[in-house]
Amino acid sequence: MGTNTGTHARGRLRERAVGPACAILALCVVPAGLLASPSAGWRAVLPMMVAVLGALAVAALHTRDRIIPVAATVMAVSSALGTLFGDPPTLETATGVATLVEITGLLLVVCLVARYAGTRQAFVLCTTLGALASTALLRLQLPPTVMEAAAQSSFFALGAIAAAATGGGLRTLETRRIRAVHEARRSQRLQLAGDLHDFVAHDVSGIVVLAQAAQVIGADRPEEVLPLLRQIEASGLQALGSMDRTVHMLRSSDGTSPAGRGATDASPPVAYGLEDIVDAVDRFRTAGRAEVRLDMDWSPERIGRIPREVASTAHRVVVEALTNIRRHAATAPWVTVSVTPGPECPRPVLTVSVTNGPPTGGETDGGHLGDRERPGASGLRGLAERARTLGGTLEFGVHGEHEKHGEHREYGWRVTAVLPLD
Repeated sequence: MGTNTGTHARGRLRERAVGPACAILALCVVPAGLLASPSAGWRAVLPMMVAVLGALAVAALHTRDRIIPVAATVMAVSSALGTLFGDPPTLETATGVATLVEITGLLLVVCLVARYAGTRQAFVLCTTLGALASTALLRLQLPPTVMEAAAQSSFFALGAIAAAATGGGLRTLETRRIRAVHEARRSQRLQLAGDLHDFVAHDVSGIVVLAQAAQVIGADRPEEVLPLLRQIEASGLQALGSMDRTVHMLRSSDGTSPAGRGATDASPPVAYGLEDIVDAVDRFRTAGRAEVRLDMDWSPERIGRIPREVASTAHRVVVEALTNIRRHAATAPWVTVSVTPGPECPRPVLTVSVTNGPPTGGETDGGHLGDRERPGASGLRGLAERARTLGGTLEFGVHGEHEKHGEHREYGWRVTAVLPLD
């Protein structure tokens, strides 16, 4: 973020400096033309002055709508009149210098037009100005035959082609930069949406479950409503904390610390990791009636050796799986969460597994988690892509299925992620 801000600041500084610099050069053109007119002649000096002033105007004011076509048209008319009605061809040094300066101004405008003008407008103006720049040298020496004159003009037209190619190349780079900025912003929005889905939805779904439980027992056992309200309050605060933490992480330069001025080392929001899985499981256990088992016997030293991206992904897998169980299999009698190291060969891995038993009645509250139309699988597919980015895998589906009396039954659901540790 700091690098991008510095780049934009330098770009704005350059833009602000171009205008005054062009104005100063424009003020120098008139005295220079007056000094050169006695030796070079007004018919050579006037087109030169128009070309230089037009190039400076386009360079300084190209963001205005009509400055490019107006300046280019004036330059084209001036150069054409200079070629058609100028003095007879002469090899005077001053006249040659004035003509070369005019050609330089024309080529500069060709580059600027190709860079900033619209596509059709740029094609017409670049072609016209390029033809005038390539024929301006005929004022100095006229070849004996028409073929030689055409060959000479064609050769010098390569300069106009190079100028147009330079402007077009800069235009392409700017287009790619703008597209990259749009893609980066879109990626940030998707990341924010994914993080809010993964973290906040878990706490919000817990609030919904507790609120539903309070409605059920409120009439018959009002004394049990107050503890549920406390749990709802705690879940709400947890959701707000998760949202704040997610936003701060997205504002940071590397996902672990806030960027920019005012950031301190004392309060950086760190990414979620393996130690946060215990809290997520405890909140899930408190908000529901399922028997929840956590298999994760890790010492703080071992947790500290787990790569940050792997630990964060493991936490997100657990949270997403528990959220889907709460939303789509709320009556599951048991849930098992396992975070264990995998085999060392061929490379050490971390295996994360979340399994739930069959919901009461054998249904998953309106459909299977893997159905494409179910929102529960969209987050898992996003996590599967994230696991593949880390070099691992994520699989999810039913388990314990069998056929009974010709009817296919599904006992439960399992999500398993295998993440490499090296």
